[in-house]
Amino acid sequence: MDREFENLSDTELFILLTTDESRAGKAFEEIYTRHSPRVFAYCQRFLGNREEAEDVFQETFIRFYNSRFKTRKMSNLAAFLLKIARNQCVNAIREHKHEARYNDEIMIRHDESDETDELLNLIKMAIELLPDEYKEIFIMREYNGLKYTDIAYITNQSINTVKVKIFRARERIRQILQPYLSEMSK
Repeated sequence: MDREFENLSDTELFILLTTDESRAGKAFEEIYTRHSPRVFAYCQRFLGNREEAEDVFQETFIRFYNSRFKTRKMSNLAAFLLKIARNQCVNAIREHKHEARYNDEIMIRHDESDETDELLNLIKMAIELLPDEYKEIFIMREYNGLKYTDIAYITNQSINTVKVKIFRARERIRQILQPYLSEMSK
């Protein structure tokens, strides 16, 4: 990758992408290199299926590239990409309801001797049991490290609503884990 592009901000790369046809390809490559790990991780966590996440991930960057001329100003490219990814994930779930990533029952391997693995499985189970409206926002905050303002932008909700949903998600996870943690401490 060109050092010239590595040192540019996301905003500068976006400007090149939309205004300089001769350097647009390199600008897109740099945007992809910077943001693809986070976008893919988001898709995989959201969908829970690697193959479907790969499809949605690719579609996210295709949509971004094809929509680059629709907006002239880009204040937060990472949030914009995650918003596209979120919409694509929601569409994928709608299209494949019968293959949705959420199962009512989640099996936990009780034969694991390592308590850390067991605790991680319990946490994953608790997250999977959250209502979708809490799960999505919780994953954005805790797994992707997004700011409340970015989550609000991506989900089209107020910052206060996002904060409340994250609080409720944490409380629900505590409630779900409480019986298991009590049992583990015996």
